Amino acid sequence: MTNTAEQTAPAAGVDPIVLQIVEGTLNSIEAEIEYAIERTARSPMIREAHDYRVGLFDWKCRKLTGRSYSAMPDAVVRDFPIETMKPGDVYFMNDTYDTEGSIGHLPDMCSTVPVFHDGEVVAFIQAFGHHDDIGGKVPGSMPGTAVSVFEEGLMIPPIKLVDAGTRNEDALKIIRRNTRVPEMLAADIDSEMQACIMGAERMAELFERFGRETVEACFQAILDKCANIFREELLPKINNGTYSWEDYVEHDGVTDPKLHKIALTMTKTDDKIVLDFNGTDPQALGPINWPADYADGKFLIKWIAPVLRNLADSPERAAEIHCNEGVCDVFEVIFPPKGTLITPIRPAATNARSFPLLRAIGLLAGCVVQAVEQGRMPADQETIRYTGFYGDDLEGKPFLSREVLGGGSGGRYYADGSDAIHIVPNSRNQPAEFTETRFPILVEKLGLWTDSGGAGTFRGGLGYEKEYRLLVDCSTIVTADRVRLGCYGVNGGEAGLPFGVYVDVEGRDEKLGGLVDNEPIKAGQVLRVRTTGGGGWGDPLDRDPARVLVDVTQAKVSAEAARNNYGVVLVEDGDGLAVDEEATKSLRGEMRAARTEPLEMIDRGPGMSMFEKRS
Repeated sequence: MTNTAEQTAPAAGVDPIVLQIVEGTLNSIEAEIEYAIERTARSPMIREAHDYRVGLFDWKCRKLTGRSYSAMPDAVVRDFPIETMKPGDVYFMNDTYDTEGSIGHLPDMCSTVPVFHDGEVVAFIQAFGHHDDIGGKVPGSMPGTAVSVFEEGLMIPPIKLVDAGTRNEDALKIIRRNTRVPEMLAADIDSEMQACIMGAERMAELFERFGRETVEACFQAILDKCANIFREELLPKINNGTYSWEDYVEHDGVTDPKLHKIALTMTKTDDKIVLDFNGTDPQALGPINWPADYADGKFLIKWIAPVLRNLADSPERAAEIHCNEGVCDVFEVIFPPKGTLITPIRPAATNARSFPLLRAIGLLAGCVVQAVEQGRMPADQETIRYTGFYGDDLEGKPFLSREVLGGGSGGRYYADGSDAIHIVPNSRNQPAEFTETRFPILVEKLGLWTDSGGAGTFRGGLGYEKEYRLLVDCSTIVTADRVRLGCYGVNGGEAGLPFGVYVDVEGRDEKLGGLVDNEPIKAGQVLRVRTTGGGGWGDPLDRDPARVLVDVTQAKVSAEAARNNYGVVLVEDGDGLAVDEEATKSLRGEMRAARTEPLEMIDRGPGMSMFEKRS
C-alpha cells in the first residue's frame, strides 16, 4: 500500500459552508469520543475526574482540533510507517522518553487508531488518560522520591496492541500484571480504544461524504486560520523585542527545598515568537523533569500558546480562538543541551512533570506581561496537584483513592480570577458521594478557601478547602507544586496563597510536603487540603470598596484582609456590614503614603524570602 497524500494538493478555494461543516464535525467527533470514554471507563481518575484527553490529527500528525490538549501520534508513525498500517490496527504507548515528547509520565497511557479512506491512512484518532496505577514503587505510580523512571511503573514504547482487529492478549496480560488495579485498568483501556475506533468511523464518514481532496483542503484551511489569528490578531498586541523571565519548581522530593529554575527568553518579531530556554537548571535528582525537547517542541508550543488568547479584544473572542497545529507555524523553540529540567537524559524520573510543564505557561505569560500595554495579561494561575489515600478498607480489601483538585485562576485586567477551576479542561473534583460510597473516607468539607486569592484591583480566584476524615489506618500520597511560592500577581497585584496539605494531630495542623509517598494517617484523623489561589491583578487599593464588601459577605475575603490588604474599613450598620467611606479613604491614603517603592509588575509573594535567606 502506498500513500498518495504527498500528491494531494489542497484545493485553491474552500467552500466556506463545507469548511464550517468539516470543522464542526471534527469538534463533534472529539466531544463524542470524550463522552464515550466518560460513560464507559471504570476508574475514578478517568470517569469522575475526567483526567483524559482526545486528539484528532491528519495523516501528517498535525492536530486539527483545539478544544483541549492531547498527546501526538508522531512516535507511532516513527516506529510503524503509514504504509504498513491496516484497518483495525490500534497502537498503544506510555513511555516517557520514546513518545516524541507527547507523554510526560507513565500513568498517561495512549491509544492511537488510524483512519482509512480508499485503503489509505488519512488521519489519526488518539486518546490518552491518566490511569490510577501502572505499577512502580508507590500506589498511584507517582512516587515523589523516585530518582529513576524504573521506579515509576511499566514503560511501554509504541506497540501494535490490536492487529487488524485481533488483540494482542499477551501484551494486555503483561499490562494487567503490572498494575495494582488490573480490572479497572483493563476496562479503561478498552473504553479508550473502543471510543477511538468509533471516532475513526466518524472521521471516515467525513471523507466518504466530501472526498479526500475537499476534506484535506478544509484541514489546511483550519490550520491556516489558527496561524493567521495568532499572526494578525494576537502578535501585533505584543511589542517587538526581547524579554526574559524565570520561574521555579521549589522541591524535587529528594534534595532539600531549593529553587529549580526554568528560564525563558522570548524574542518577538512582526510575525513570529522565538522561545529560548537556555539558562534552565540541570535536571533534578527527583521526579520533576519533563522531556519537552522532542518533535521540535510541538507539544510544548501547543500546550503554552493558548495563554496568548488572553490578548484578544474580549473574553468572548478569546473563547472562539482554538489552538491547533497551526500555532506551531508562529513559534520557534530553542532548547538547552541535554541534561536540564526540560531536556532530561533517560532514565531521569518524570512523574511530577506537571510542575515544569505548568511553569512553562507562566514563563510565557511573564514575558508577555513585560511586552504589552499595562501588563494586560492574567496573573498566574493554579497548578495541578494530586492527593490521595491507599491501604486496606473496612473489609480488609486494598483500596486506592486519588484525586486531582483545581485552584484559583489569576485576576485579569477586566475581571477577577475564577474560583476553584481545573487547568485540565473539563476536569473536576471527585464528588463526595462517590468518595464516601467507594472508599473508607468521609468528606467533611468542600468549599472555597477564604483569602487564598491574591489581592488586587481584580482579585485572584480562590482555591479549594477540602477535609477528609479517614475511617481506617492508611497512607496519604501528595504530588503538588506551589507549596511555598504562590501564583504570582501582576501589575501591582499580590501573589495568591500557596498549596498545603495538613494533618490534624491532637488539635493542631501539621503541614506535609508537596511530594509525599506514604505519610501514615490514623483512623479518625482529618486531612485538610488547601489549593492555590490565583494571583491578583492591579493595585489592591484601587479595588472598588463595594466589591470588597461583597467578597467579605460571601466569605471570599475576611474582614481582616479587607482592611490589611485592600484598605477597606467595614462597620456594622444594623442590617449587616457596610463600607465606612471616610475611614476607607483615610486608611488607603495612609497605606499609599507608607509605600517606599513602586509596586512590582510581578509579585512572587513572601515565600520567596525563604529561599533568598537560604542562599
